[in-house]
Amino acid sequence: MTGRFMIYGATGYTGRLLARLARDKGMSPIIAGRSEAKLKSLANQYEAEFRAFDLSDRQALDEALGEVDVVLHAAGPFSATSKPMVDACLRTGTHYLDITGEISVFEACAGRDDAAKEAGVMVMPGVGFDVVPSDCLAAHMKRRMPDAVDLVLGISGSGSASRGTAKTMIESIGAGTRVRRAGKIVSLGSAPQREINFGSGDRPSVGVGWGDVSTAYHSTGIPNITVYFEASPQLEQMASIGGFMRFILSRGFMQRRLKAKVNAEPDGPTEQERAAGASVLVGEVTNESGEKMVSRLRTPEGYSLTIRTGLDIVERVLAGEGKPGFQTPSMLFGPDYITSFDDCVREDLNG
Repeated sequence: MTGRFMIYGATGYTGRLLARLARDKGMSPIIAGRSEAKLKSLANQYEAEFRAFDLSDRQALDEALGEVDVVLHAAGPFSATSKPMVDACLRTGTHYLDITGEISVFEACAGRDDAAKEAGVMVMPGVGFDVVPSDCLAAHMKRRMPDAVDLVLGISGSGSASRGTAKTMIESIGAGTRVRRAGKIVSLGSAPQREINFGSGDRPSVGVGWGDVSTAYHSTGIPNITVYFEASPQLEQMASIGGFMRFILSRGFMQRRLKAKVNAEPDGPTEQERAAGASVLVGEVTNESGEKMVSRLRTPEGYSLTIRTGLDIVERVLAGEGKPGFQTPSMLFGPDYITSFDDCVREDLNG
């Protein structure tokens, strides 16, 4: 055991926030990524060691991971970057954490469970806002209603997205709205819509293919899962896009145009926006008899919570709390893990 960890993708929006908080907490990560120039600047700012390498450079990747016990992977889109990093972690015996929200990545990581156990490696994707609070809420709902067959998760106050998150959302346009039905992930032709009370009356909400469609099933076994966001004008516009337009927008030339627009936007919410922001999550479970239970969870703004949960899980794994194989936050730390963080408050509304 080296007692050390690496932040890969440290020069991206969330990576920089992670590096700064790690410095403030007295942690000493190795920061890593592709751009030596950007890493040098960041390393000088935070007095950190750095390693510059591309994930396609197997030798450099393995050498770098060989220096640490844990990697916190923050370089998306994870649909492209997760597999080479997980492969390398299995080769080098390094525990894998990331901040993905991509259903396909969660499912791919779950598929590596046996290989990870054989290698003595923990694979835990989604150690940020997606999916720590929602996964813990899902597990709490299962605890409240063990015979639940339907789980609805509602999320409000997600705020503005970083460039990386926006690009991930663009990549998912062609997939439709993914939900879980009878234990299987399926794509709906049109996004489901309903009202959800986030604490100030019912609000229109739109179904989204959020990471919990994958992880909440692994954590709870509940066969039917739908995730909703409180509706914004942009989300309602996306929900109204027909199948033909989704097909057009998923084509390479349109993807490039949409991502070019993202590149012209700010790289993420400002420090003031993060400090002022907050999120509310609602969990609703129903059993075969139609009985229903609802709980609500309030948290800080998503990126602010991501860096806190991400680094806390790093510290816990370095302290020996990891477990080989595929894990979700609630599977390893329990439903109440999220309430151990300041300003994360859960209330049961009935039952």
